[in-house]
Amino acid sequence: MSPDPDPHHDIDGDVYVCPRHLASTTGTGDPALAPLRALGWDLQHDDRGNVYVTAPDRRIRLGYFPEGEDDGLWRITAYRDPFAQPIWGVCFNDAAPTEFVQAFTTALASAYQHGPDAYLARPNSMDPEHDPFLAVVPLLREGWLFERPDPRVFRVRAPDGLAALEYTTGPLDADAELTTRTSRWQLWAGESVDRPFWYATASTDTPVALLTAVTHSVADPAPLPRWREDTSSYLKGVAQLTPIVPAASSAPTPLDVQRAATSRRPATLAATSVPRWSTTSRPPLPGPRR
Repeated sequence: MSPDPDPHHDIDGDVYVCPRHLASTTGTGDPALAPLRALGWDLQHDDRGNVYVTAPDRRIRLGYFPEGEDDGLWRITAYRDPFAQPIWGVCFNDAAPTEFVQAFTTALASAYQHGPDAYLARPNSMDPEHDPFLAVVPLLREGWLFERPDPRVFRVRAPDGLAALEYTTGPLDADAELTTRTSRWQLWAGESVDRPFWYATASTDTPVALLTAVTHSVADPAPLPRWREDTSSYLKGVAQLTPIVPAASSAPTPLDVQRAATSRRPATLAATSVPRWSTTSRPPLPGPRR
């Protein structure tokens, strides 16, 4: 039986990838930047193609680094004081599915509209609305299982064994949480946490609502569309790839003809467009650095 795609999802690709945590990146940052750009956040870029997005109050910053110094493609930080240490930080590496980043930025845009009490809300196990366990619930509902690989680490692993969410207990170095993979939360796919296919990290004080938006997207059983030639060798043999069959249609209407003609015209790069992943980018660095 073919997977039943989300009818609200714009199909773009020639295969569906299932489970979605094996889908990898789409190779473009525009969908994940759109929720923040819709709020009028400032976008700047450097001469290397890296992009910087800043909230109007300067308390949230996002960096998209296709030409960064390591494999941390997405970095998002929030501040109580724009000139002080970040309150929390999140990183998605260069292979993380773009839809998961978009789920985060969509939730972040919503939280920003509710003010600092929402986008700086600290997790609190004594508060039912901010209990860190809420971020795990979407995965448990889809059959992810608890593990205890280390006395300080709680883990829930996907049924196929190829993705996991880890929560580290005890004190952690605040600077290390923002600059390495030694963070309170780590979400990853692959056969080993040491050499993941993709990963995302979140520091201790990342709001639970933002984390839950990501795990809800990861847990969604709907497949993700990808171009077959872009699926990595890792996916082949472990992910289910189902061809996307175009829906049958009647004869083209005048509007269809007009759209087709428009699509053949030279495209003008939109002001908010983000450069695609460059083949000249550095490969991911080994070891714990992002």
